[in-house]
Amino acid sequence: MVQLAPTPINYLSAESLAGYGAIITSFMGAIHWGANLHTLGNSLSEDRWLDRNAWIWGVIPAIISWIALHIYIPVGLLILAATLLIQRNIDQNTYSYYFNNEEARVEFMTIRKHLTMVAVICLIWAAIVILFIQT
Repeated sequence: MVQLAPTPINYLSAESLAGYGAIITSFMGAIHWGANLHTLGNSLSEDRWLDRNAWIWGVIPAIISWIALHIYIPVGLLILAATLLIQRNIDQNTYSYYFNNEEARVEFMTIRKHLTMVAVICLIWAAIVILFIQT
């Protein structure tokens, strides 16, 4: 829609994509809060309560997303795409704390990689269309 729809629908589509990207980015950070809460007091797994970085990292994507929604849309789209890529790389190591089953973690990260790549490509493509293709 960003590329093919007439104005102003193309701009509304870009805003909608930015909003959706922000929600997904925020959700991926929120997974850390849910996983950390799940491990509280669980003597079978490492208690992440004392690791402030785990809690802080759960909030940072939401803050970045909020900022991305308040700037020039194509720049915001690129920031969201970069944040998703950074999150995926950080989560590759962090999720080892949240999964008891290594096979489940590997399968989750595989689907996560595919979904992240689709989201990143869509966000980057929309930014390119706005910056270079639309007149």
